[in-house]
Amino acid sequence: MTRKTANPRTNARIVPLRKGTTIEMVRLVCPDAAQCSLIAESFGLPVLDSDGIRDLHEKLLVDTAAALDEGLGERAMQIHLQRIVGAFVGSAYGAGQFYSRAVTEARDATAKAACDDRDEDVDGPVGFDSAAQRKREFAADMALQSHALRMAAQGAVTAYEQIVGEAWKPFERAIENPGRTVDRKAADLQMAALG
Repeated sequence: MTRKTANPRTNARIVPLRKGTTIEMVRLVCPDAAQCSLIAESFGLPVLDSDGIRDLHEKLLVDTAAALDEGLGERAMQIHLQRIVGAFVGSAYGAGQFYSRAVTEARDATAKAACDDRDEDVDGPVGFDSAAQRKREFAADMALQSHALRMAAQGAVTAYEQIVGEAWKPFERAIENPGRTVDRKAADLQMAALG
């Protein structure tokens, strides 16, 4: 009879992590400088100074860290900057997601307006923009906003690396008691009370 050897890894507890937003996720949802320039030219919007936005935010964090240097220890500085950079990255990601939805709505409205058989999507009176045109212009505005926030986030990430000496990554918090719902906890407490 062969004997099974116990696998020491079977008793290991896997702790799931709540994933944070990365700068790569921001790059996927926010337009880059070339696309932003094309959008600005196509819609008659101002062309953003992408490099200036990024550099200014990098300098802002570097100057902030220099001002706090005497008051914060190395680990406290890292934690503080981690949170600040996380806020920049999260804001840019949220704006990028909103921009993506605006583009989808603009595409849908434009496709509906192109269909000659639909009466409800006919252009308004002369001198007024159609609903599809307003959605396209709104999407263009959102493109510029999300790009500006993307550049601010990139500047913050660059500053973090410069100050701390390692690449920024989002904080990943362990999910407390996965699978244990409030109902289950209440049931356990009730059963313990019953004896």
